[in-house]
Formats: sequence, C-alpha cells, structure tokens
Amino acid sequence: MKKLLMLAALFEAGAGVILLANPSIAVRLVFDVEIVGAGVIVSRLLGVALMGLGAACWPGTDSRRGFYGMTTYGTLATLYLIYIGVRGGMIGVLLWPAVVVHAILVVLLVGARFREQTTPAAQIT
Repeated sequence: MKKLLMLAALFEAGAGVILLANPSIAVRLVFDVEIVGAGVIVSRLLGVALMGLGAACWPGTDSRRGFYGMTTYGTLATLYLIYIGVRGGMIGVLLWPAVVVHAILVVLLVGARFREQTTPAAQIT
C-alpha cells in the first residue's frame, strides 16, 4: 500500500504544481472555461493545498493518516467532478479522465488497505 499511497501523493502534488504554475491551462483542460481574477487566485490556492495533501499523505511510519486523507479527498473529488459532469456545464477534455483516475485510486487504496488488514489473519491459519 505504501507504493500506491506514494503514487497518489505524487499525482496530487503534481496536479498542485501545475495549478500553481499555470492555473489557466489546467482549468481549461478539466472544465473547458477560462478563469480570471479571483479564479486564478483560488486555483493557485488549490494548487498549494494539493501539494500539501501530497506531502501529508507521503507514506511514513503511520500510513493510516495518509490513507484516510487521500481516500477522503479522492472520494469527494470523484463525486464532485461527477456532479459537475452530469450537470453538463463545464466539461473539458480532462474532466472524465480525472473522474476515472480519482475513482481508480480510491478503489486501489481501499483494496490495498483491506488486503493489508486481512493478510496477517490469513497467515495465522
């Protein structure tokens, strides 16, 4: 699970770097809209937050903290992006791929956590 958590942390931190460096391109690719003014500021703030999430979820001695943080974020991001897509408003070329990537990461993380919890019991029997 540590490798998967590391991959998820790198993915989110990388998205944060892109949002911080060039929020206009990132927002256009995901939502197919242009941003100006406060939208640029909020997008860059999101970039900082995603970089923080990536750092907080980096695997260490206690992977539960990172697991819960990344799983909560991934689940809520998936649901919100689906909501945006279903409403039919701002849909860029990367909206649905972002939904799929977030959903896959959540499923993989939950599966890895489940396997991690059941493996010791299986070895005892």
